[in-house]
Amino acid sequence: MGAGLWEQQQQRNRHAAEPLAVRMRPQRLEQFIGQRQFLAPGTLLWRMLEADRLTSVIFYGPPGCGKTTLAEVIASHTKRRFERANAGAVGVREVREVLNRARQALENDARRTIFFLDEIHRFNRAQQDVLLGDVERGIVTLIGATTENPFFAINAPLVSRSAIFQFEPLSEAEVVEVLQSALDDPERGYGGLDLRVDDEALGHWATVSDGDARRALSALEIAVSSSTTVFTDAEGRLAADGDRPAAAVHIDLAAAEQSIQRKALVYDGTGDEHYDVISAFIKSMRGSDPDAAVYWLARMLDAGEDPRFIARRIAILASEDIGNADPHALTVAASACAITERIGMPECQLTLAQAAIYMATTPKSNASATAIWTAMTDVREGRTIPVPKHLRDGHYGGAKRLGHGRGYQYAHKGEGGYVDQEYLGVDKCYYEPTDRGDELRIRKYLEWLEERRSGETPGRPEDDAE
Repeated sequence: MGAGLWEQQQQRNRHAAEPLAVRMRPQRLEQFIGQRQFLAPGTLLWRMLEADRLTSVIFYGPPGCGKTTLAEVIASHTKRRFERANAGAVGVREVREVLNRARQALENDARRTIFFLDEIHRFNRAQQDVLLGDVERGIVTLIGATTENPFFAINAPLVSRSAIFQFEPLSEAEVVEVLQSALDDPERGYGGLDLRVDDEALGHWATVSDGDARRALSALEIAVSSSTTVFTDAEGRLAADGDRPAAAVHIDLAAAEQSIQRKALVYDGTGDEHYDVISAFIKSMRGSDPDAAVYWLARMLDAGEDPRFIARRIAILASEDIGNADPHALTVAASACAITERIGMPECQLTLAQAAIYMATTPKSNASATAIWTAMTDVREGRTIPVPKHLRDGHYGGAKRLGHGRGYQYAHKGEGGYVDQEYLGVDKCYYEPTDRGDELRIRKYLEWLEERRSGETPGRPEDDAE
């Protein structure tokens, strides 16, 4: 066998061994599915690629949404040199070699280089700094791919010199489109097989894959390979039983369910998902949506989030966002913290759900939180207010000689348990109760006190309420 034929056979062998998800990576830009927010015709990245004017970019998003795939498309699309590496498998020496080759190509042939660095977040700050100079001078155009938030995982100078494109999980319709392309393609997919896949099976994969095209394609591959033996012919095309066409294969919902066992939640206990989901949980309770609150709670618990952390966030919300509109919310939150600590998962999911639903469905007020935030600002930034002498401790020897406690009036001796007396020394209002929940009663009581101070003598506020 000649050298050329041997190389072709090697390439076919490699192609046959590749997983379906690798074989089905698009070869051209128009074949790419998803990320229409920046890859639709006429959008910024599309125009940059069409004109071969790509600047340094960072692709950021969850697994299986097309970051590496798009880099591969760019590799076949661009007229520039293309180098690639995975930050988890190379070090500074290998990166310096890439940069040196890029510099030589630019100086000798005026050819610019694109350097695709997958999982760039795996480089520490010092390693990332190796890239900075050549990226800044335009010697190399960097494509960095990461599942981590680049504003936390990548050096700020490198981020500032790159355009950031945030990839989103594929929609269910887009996942079905990816699967259908694999079913129709006779060269890279299963178009040459007598294969029928029910719509229910495609829909199940689209849902359970959670927007991860690679996971959906792997499920399809498992379903097909477990239903029939698949080989390649002399040209590297998929066939079954040698040169004979495959027997008819039918993949229904049951087969699809067996091929992909459990949805893998994208959830890092210290990364973006941790902060984003707890943020959605808190905002759902604050926004009085119990259904959303319970969903985000389930999302965290199923991913293994510490239930004590969730209970603490509920307790904070009870004071920050509910406050005196419903004082019982704090009691519910405290009980949830205690019970969660004592019984743990899975039983504490019931307690946390009850507490979250209570918080979402009770009146809201941040008046108490605003009061302490404003007071803390005044304490830190304003003139320190001395304690009025009549409020100072008068229970020690010599206090009377200093005038401490002199003139203090005991509130319980006044009519209605109130006496008109100065307690701060300056005219300042920190707490302004709302008209929601229990704070309506508090507001009426404070209005009654103000009328007492102004010299009027109305009835008690509860008398007015009657």
